[in-house]
Amino acid sequence: MVVTVSHAGYIKRVPLATYRAQRRGGKGRSGMQTREEDFVTRLFVANTHTPVLFFSSRGMVYKMKVWRLPLAAPNARGKALINLLPLEAGEGITTIMPLPEDETQWQSLDVMFATTRGTVRRNKLSDFVDIRQNGKIAMKLDEGDSIVGVYTCSEDDDVLLTTRRGHCIRFAVGEVRVFVGRNSIGVRGISLGQDDEVMSLSILRHFEADGAERAAYMKLRRAVDGEEGPASEADDEDVDSGAALSQDRYVAMSAAEQFILTVSENGYGKRTSSHEYRVTGRGGKGIVAMAVNDRNGSLIASFPVDDSDQIMLVADNGQLIRCPVHDIRIAGRATQGVTIFDTAEGHKVVAVERISDEDDEAGEDTGNEAGEDGGDGAAGEPDSNDA
Repeated sequence: MVVTVSHAGYIKRVPLATYRAQRRGGKGRSGMQTREEDFVTRLFVANTHTPVLFFSSRGMVYKMKVWRLPLAAPNARGKALINLLPLEAGEGITTIMPLPEDETQWQSLDVMFATTRGTVRRNKLSDFVDIRQNGKIAMKLDEGDSIVGVYTCSEDDDVLLTTRRGHCIRFAVGEVRVFVGRNSIGVRGISLGQDDEVMSLSILRHFEADGAERAAYMKLRRAVDGEEGPASEADDEDVDSGAALSQDRYVAMSAAEQFILTVSENGYGKRTSSHEYRVTGRGGKGIVAMAVNDRNGSLIASFPVDDSDQIMLVADNGQLIRCPVHDIRIAGRATQGVTIFDTAEGHKVVAVERISDEDDEAGEDTGNEAGEDGGDGAAGEPDSNDA
C-alpha cells in the first residue's frame, strides 16, 4: 500500500499496483485530490499489516495498522485524522512513524523525543509496540509544553535542536540515556533564553571532525561554490581556517555533508552545511542557527534537505508557495538568508513542509482521474469534529 498524508491532516492508502511504472521524464499522475490550501506532506509504502505510530503534540501515541486506514482512489482526499483517532481539541499529530515489518529490529532502534521547552528523551522503539486503540502516554509533559518531533535514531547519529530565537545545539545521541518508562519527562537538551522555545528536532549523521578541519573544509567549499558570508566557525571557536586539509579528508567530509534548510516567519531562508554545526554536549545554550532580527523575524522551520527536494511554505492568510530546494542559496550559519516567500504586509509564514512528487498533476498515466469520488475512503467535508 502507498500511504499518503496531507498538510491539513487527511490520510489514505492506495494499492501500490495502481501506480504503474513510467519512463523517465513523464508527468506522473495525481497522488491526492486536495483543496487549494492543502498539499501532500508525507508518503510511504507499507504492507497492510504494518503498524503505524501517530505521535501527538499532547504527548500521546496512537497505533493503527495500515489495513485500518481508509482505502481510496489515487486522486481522492482520504479521511481526516481527527475522524480516525481520539484526538482532543487543539491536539495535532506531529509525527507519523511506520514500524519496521521485521519485529526483530524493534529492539535495536531507539526513538528520540523533543519538546518546545527544550527537553529530550530517548526510548527503545519496542516500548511503543503495545498501544491500544485509545492511545497511551508517550511522554509526560509539563503544563504548556508540547512535543515538536519524534524520530528514530541510533548511536551513530546526532540530535539537532533549533529554537525560534535563532539558536541551535547539536549533540550525540549517546548524550541522552535510554529511558525505561514512557511516563518520564526526560532531560534538558538545550538551555532556552527568555521567551524562546524549540521549534524543530532533526537527526543528523555523526561525523568526527575537529574545529580546524571543519573550518578548512568550509573555506575550500566557499571558494569552490562561491557561497555567501565568512566561515562562521570563527564566531564560536578559536580555530585556524587556514589549516591544510588532505584530498582524502576533503572527499570524506564532502560525502558525509548534509544541508540544513532554515526558514524564518518573514519568508527568508538559507541552506547551511552540517559541518558548520559543531557537536557539543547537550544542555548548553547552543550557537547561532540564523540571524533573527526585524527583517527575518523568528524562525519557523529547520530540517535537512536534499538538492532534489521541493518545499511548500504556507502563510497565515492562506497564501502558498512551492519551490525547489536547489533554488535556495547555500550560505553561512549566522547569515540572514534570502527571500523565499514575499509575504503580504502584516502576514507571516506559519508552516514549511517538504512535499512529495506524488502531488504533481496527472499527465500521462491511465486509469481514474479527476471526478472520481474515491469510494469508501474518500471524504468530501469532514464531520463536525474537524472544528
